[in-house]
Amino acid sequence: MAKEATLQVRMDSELKEQAELLYKQLGTSFAEAVRIFARQSVEERGMPFTMHLTTTGSKRTLGIANGKYTIPDDIDASNDEIAELFGVNEI
Repeated sequence: MAKEATLQVRMDSELKEQAELLYKQLGTSFAEAVRIFARQSVEERGMPFTMHLTTTGSKRTLGIANGKYTIPDDIDASNDEIAELFGVNEI
C-alpha cells in the first residue's frame, strides 16, 4: 500500500464553501475532487483542462475558432427561421 500524504491549501473561505457544496451535490467531496484532479493530471501529463489568456475587451468566439467566428450580439434573432428550416416548433 502506498504511503498517504497530506496536502494543505490556503484559499478564500467562501470559495471553499462553494466548492464543498458543489461537490456534495455531485455526490463526492472536495478532497476527492482534488484527488481526481491530481490523478487526471498525471494520466494526461498536463492540466486536465485547456488554459488560455483572453484579451481584455475581446469578443466571445465560437468553439475553437480562435477568433475566426464571433458571436453576433443578436444571436437569437434567427431562431424562428432556424426552427422552420428544421421543422421544429421552438428552439
